Amino acid sequence: MRFQLRAAVVAALAGLATSAQAQTQAESIFSLSGFGTVGVVGTSKDGAEYVVPSQIRGADKSWSGEVDSKLGVQMGARFNSQFSATVQVLSKQDGKGKFTPQIEWAFAKWQATPGLAVRAGRMGGPFFAVSDFRDVGYANTWLRPPIDVYGQVPVSHFDGADLSWQTSVAGKALTLQVIGGRSSSYVERTKVEIDSLVGFNATIELVDGLSLRLGHVTGKLTVNSGSLNDLVGVLRRTPFAGVGNQLDPNDKRASFSGLGLTYDQGNWIVLAEYTKRKTETFIPDTTGWYTTLGYRVGKFTPYATLSRLKTDDSNVNNTIPGSVVLPGMQAPLRAYVDGATAAQSTPQKTIGLGVRWDGLRNVAVKAQIDSIKTTGAGQFYNADASFSNKRVNVYSLAVDFVF
Repeated sequence: MRFQLRAAVVAALAGLATSAQAQTQAESIFSLSGFGTVGVVGTSKDGAEYVVPSQIRGADKSWSGEVDSKLGVQMGARFNSQFSATVQVLSKQDGKGKFTPQIEWAFAKWQATPGLAVRAGRMGGPFFAVSDFRDVGYANTWLRPPIDVYGQVPVSHFDGADLSWQTSVAGKALTLQVIGGRSSSYVERTKVEIDSLVGFNATIELVDGLSLRLGHVTGKLTVNSGSLNDLVGVLRRTPFAGVGNQLDPNDKRASFSGLGLTYDQGNWIVLAEYTKRKTETFIPDTTGWYTTLGYRVGKFTPYATLSRLKTDDSNVNNTIPGSVVLPGMQAPLRAYVDGATAAQSTPQKTIGLGVRWDGLRNVAVKAQIDSIKTTGAGQFYNADASFSNKRVNVYSLAVDFVF
């Protein structure tokens, strides 16, 4: 009896030890983290809504909490020194105007050597300097990345694979990345797809705190717009088929290139990017740039940003005479083409001033004022006829947090 009791106690203790070991092992394999932003935005003028490009609801004189607010949760699994996986679920206002949680990342990673890694699945689109954390407000100095640059590619992830290689050149870190896959997203309720997506990124540390990034991606762009496809079909049945071919939004070559500079050393922060977008369809060729200068003073970081988005080419040479009116149309055919191209031309200039306060653990409080000079409606959404070539002030407050 005593032996049986002793055996039972030993077995129970062994079971508890095994359970504790399994729990500890599970905790060491899996990790859970998250991030979010609670933000409000208002502007100095009515007649158009300030949005992050692709959104369909924003702010005017009536303040909105839908532009910047978001919540993300990320789970990681590290199976051994070589194999791991990451899943990120993100809720923010999407191109349909909804906050439905979406899978932003879902990839497996093989660390083949200390310097060589391969990933496959859904990953952040490597279009910009802060692509991997553009939605993590806490990781960025600004309240939001400058939309004069980041609004050029409103697609944030891609499905495919990438290969990255890290090495050292003259004692300085060098990272090379190549990618391949496809991407799709809704932009203002319209599905946009990029197939045959390929590209590269190269980042090198020049001196302590100073790094330079060069990137280029290209693919086949399709904009699933029924009204635009109908217009193209009409044009191809007229002597102006060439204009229709220029408007055609299906399977057209597009590319995006960027050069970025980052300096973060001591109290000083300097951020800059220069970008080029080119397409072979009605979406115009553009040039964007920004420069940000910040300086840490205790728990405060005041910063200033200058940025600009410029239209280089509409990519559509509208040679249709203004006198051509087709049966069933209420306006000249030329006006329909001009309307399609004008809606895509969004040049503007921005002067931004902001401050970040890091007075709480894992929390950053930010305030930002942007003075935006638009050409036409700029990147404002749902503009009425009176909103053109305006100077608009945008006021933003946000609380960023990580956990």
